[in-house]
Amino acid sequence: METFEEYLATVPEEQVPRFQEIFAWVEETFPTLKRRVAWNQPMYTDHGTFIIGFSSAKKHLSVSPEVAGMKKFHEALTDAGYQPTSHLFRIPWNKPVNWALLQEIIVFNIQDKADHDKFWR
Repeated sequence: METFEEYLATVPEEQVPRFQEIFAWVEETFPTLKRRVAWNQPMYTDHGTFIIGFSSAKKHLSVSPEVAGMKKFHEALTDAGYQPTSHLFRIPWNKPVNWALLQEIIVFNIQDKADHDKFWR
């Protein structure tokens, strides 16, 4: 799997619009981020370093901002009604995306990894 479109062909049809909405928003809000599929997961990178990834589950969309992002935003994610773990948070398919919080998380990763030269922290 090499493209976002190939990834979308593997998820249930009813999930595709949410992924498309998120991908379009990320690319409009952060036009310098690059698309990448790795580990069968669509993700965005900045200067070759991981910023955020997305994946499908039966009841939710999983969002992975790395452990540092999860630690920093754990309380905000819980307050937003998401289910955070140590590596990802879950957005139920039937709940809206908290765009402001997602933007904060992505901005944090871009800024925090500005001088980072490896893919992962």
